[in-house]
Amino acid sequence: MKVGIANDHAAPEMKKELMAYLQEKGYEVVNYGTDTDASVDYPDYGLKLAKAVAAGEVDRGIAICGTGVGMSIVCNKVKGVRCVHCSEPFSAEYGRRHNDANVVAFGARVIGMGVARQIVDVFLTTEFEGGRHQRRVDKIKAIEEEQ
Repeated sequence: MKVGIANDHAAPEMKKELMAYLQEKGYEVVNYGTDTDASVDYPDYGLKLAKAVAAGEVDRGIAICGTGVGMSIVCNKVKGVRCVHCSEPFSAEYGRRHNDANVVAFGARVIGMGVARQIVDVFLTTEFEGGRHQRRVDKIKAIEEEQ
């Protein structure tokens, strides 16, 4: 699986650690974020990641900023992206199972590396259940088409 990861100035270290962790697990990782803590605008990096997910350049995305909120808002503006913002693995799991989320967002100032690894592991290994949930995802896609 090919995974994109983006971050702003709040999360270069968390991103670097997660990239190494994912590569050790056999994932191909593409870096769409900044590598320094110099102030940047998170929308620039979230948009790069979201566009890559929507275009199929990567299979899933991980977006990290201070809280995860800004990145999740940006990613959800891109047609074809369903970004789940979470601070624990349960939301990541059900974002995948029920919403077929293709991007996960969290905050480097909110959670530590242990929880970040748990969220990422669950997000990348949980399958979409389909069934009645597919009908709902299709409605989300229809809303995107209308807008």
